[in-house]
Amino acid sequence: MKIILKEDVSGLGYKDDVVEVKNGYGRNYLIPTGKAVIATPSALKVLAENQRQRAHKLAKIKADAEALAAQLKDLKLTIGAKTSETGTIFGSVNSLQIADALEKLGFNVDRKLIEIEPVKEVGNYVANVKLHKEVSVEIPFEVVAE
Repeated sequence: MKIILKEDVSGLGYKDDVVEVKNGYGRNYLIPTGKAVIATPSALKVLAENQRQRAHKLAKIKADAEALAAQLKDLKLTIGAKTSETGTIFGSVNSLQIADALEKLGFNVDRKLIEIEPVKEVGNYVANVKLHKEVSVEIPFEVVAE
């Protein structure tokens, strides 16, 4: 079944994308939770008109994302974590700690936009920040023992 996404869905698409999904996934999850609508001919016409009207706004949003990416690409973060004697972290470093470190430097980035693998040991890692569907930046960070 074809649906129109009303918001970004990880692994499926971005807002206003027309995607093909299985009937059960669309009818039992995406549509009832308000993440999508069925792609009827009238809904597609409304989508086309909305996209035409929003083209200017979207260009500005993309430009802002590119400007932020240019500022973020030269950063190197250091995250302190409590560790054992062997260098294993108690707990893990996740996107929340990365977002907090960026906020201390004056960058307001939503933690949901930051993708990292679970970090369980001291060392150097890379976080991928998706600022826009066409703009992403990799931020290196180092986890050190406190």
